[in-house]
Amino acid sequence: MIIFGTKGYLYQLAILTLVCGHCGNPSAHTLRKRVTKFTLFFVPLFPFSTKYSTQCTFCGAEQKLTKEQAEQLQAQDAGTQQANPYGQPQQPYRP
Repeated sequence: MIIFGTKGYLYQLAILTLVCGHCGNPSAHTLRKRVTKFTLFFVPLFPFSTKYSTQCTFCGAEQKLTKEQAEQLQAQDAGTQQANPYGQPQQPYRP
C-alpha cells in the first residue's frame, strides 16, 4: 500500500502599505506565498505549485500576483525598511 497526497504551506513574506484596488483605501496588505507540496507517506517531497497574493486588511480582498510582481514588492519593502527602520514619520493630528 502506498499513501500519497498533498500538503499546503502558507508563508507571510511582508506587510506593505498599499492603496487597495477593490475598496480604494490606503491600508496594510499582507504579501503571501502559498506552496503545495507532494507527500509520500506523509513526508513532503517536492513543491508542485507556488502562488503569490496580497490581501487587504481593510476589506479582505485578495489579489493574485506573479512571482516577479511579488519579488518586486518584497524588494520595495526591504528598501523602505533600510531607509527608515522605524516606519514613516507621522503627522500630528489637528482637529
